[in-house]
Amino acid sequence: MLRQNQRFLTQLYIISDLGCMLAVFFVAYWLKFYSGWLPSSHTLPFKSYLLWGTIYAFAAVLIGFYVSFYAPRRRKSFSGDIVKIVQVQVLSFLGLLSMLYAAKEVHISREFLLIFFGLNMFSLVLYRYVVKLSLARLRRKGYNKKYVLILGAGTVGRSFYEGLQQQPELGYEVYGFLDDHRRQHDAEAAHMSPIRGQLSDLEQLLAKAMIDEVIIALPLEAHSKFARIIALCEKAGAKTLIIPDYFDLLPARPFFDNFAGIPLINVRDIPLDELNNRVLKRAFDIVFSLAAIVVTSPVMLLAVIGIKLTSPGPVVFRQERMGLNRRTFMMFKFRSMRLSDEATADTRWTVKDDPRRTRFGTFLRSTSIDELPQFFNVLLGHMSVVGPRPERPYFVEQFKEEIPRYMVKHHIRPGITGWAQTNGLRGDTSIADRIGHDLFYLENWSFFFDLKIILRTIVKGFVNKNAY
Repeated sequence: MLRQNQRFLTQLYIISDLGCMLAVFFVAYWLKFYSGWLPSSHTLPFKSYLLWGTIYAFAAVLIGFYVSFYAPRRRKSFSGDIVKIVQVQVLSFLGLLSMLYAAKEVHISREFLLIFFGLNMFSLVLYRYVVKLSLARLRRKGYNKKYVLILGAGTVGRSFYEGLQQQPELGYEVYGFLDDHRRQHDAEAAHMSPIRGQLSDLEQLLAKAMIDEVIIALPLEAHSKFARIIALCEKAGAKTLIIPDYFDLLPARPFFDNFAGIPLINVRDIPLDELNNRVLKRAFDIVFSLAAIVVTSPVMLLAVIGIKLTSPGPVVFRQERMGLNRRTFMMFKFRSMRLSDEATADTRWTVKDDPRRTRFGTFLRSTSIDELPQFFNVLLGHMSVVGPRPERPYFVEQFKEEIPRYMVKHHIRPGITGWAQTNGLRGDTSIADRIGHDLFYLENWSFFFDLKIILRTIVKGFVNKNAY
């Protein structure tokens, strides 16, 4: 039978979360009213604060259940935990404020509430990180293991096995394979767990071995066997997961939808398809761009003066680029080249030692100062701070015929910087490699991934040898 320890872990997390939040309550109360660091006046008795603190803690647990915070998280990344913690705490805090308003509790200390909220967020993130780190270390040492049986020792099954071996912190151990073509796969899977028999041996093996999860990695022609396999696994209490034979056509995180009562796999569902993610990203873009324009305004003023003094023509260069949903827009850059006709500018690739560049323009390009006006594109909604770099329509028409899945990047707004650019793929570098990084960004987007890319852009600097 499947070892049911998830319920115990969920209960343990709930008790720990409640304990953490109540401990934070006492710390916040001490900081506000007894530490002497802040002005304090006891307008309400301690029991009133304790009552509202307890309500907040239990509300956070209930909201945690609602947003699936207490669902199994063995296979989830810690950045996802952080998002859930922020989501739970913000909703709980807003709920607490609403209840305080409804109860006309106007004398509660606002400073206390802010301290309580901030410490809660910090403490829960810290303790969850420590727990996740500790569990990962225990799993590497062989504790809290889950045993997996893979049905199918072909390419799909072996790929899954190799991927699992690279992540020992997940705590999965492959018990072995079952395959009807043992002779064919024995040599190919010699370095892996043994092939323990044929598919017909599944019932007997589940009865004698402690198997937690059965992974079906069989080819499409074995589809007729799936119903019996699933029935046997459910009878034995083992979870069943299916890797489709066409998994290489799917994104990293496929989305399962339901249409007319039939389950569907959305081949290209991305996190930014969700309204809350789009709103969060757009709000961050606006705030960040306004701040960036203010901070870099002296640099932009010097760039304007430099362009005016070194070459005739407009300061800002406008060029048509393809953006969100394949719609074109005019992208802004500081002009770094001598004036030329639009046809030449739109269809000619910039090369090293390009004779069209001005001396000051070379400096602007190498330092990426020429890109600063694009923060105005972000404010106008044409671009995002982070995303795939936009390309000219002339080259898009070429690349979409030559590079598989090239057009997928237009499902989101293009960016000033991106995952490809922070990995050195800028200027005269492989378009295929850039698209690979762009697709990874699309399928794995998160708010913290954006922050990581921005930090890498800042830390690595804006000077780039391929920027010409």
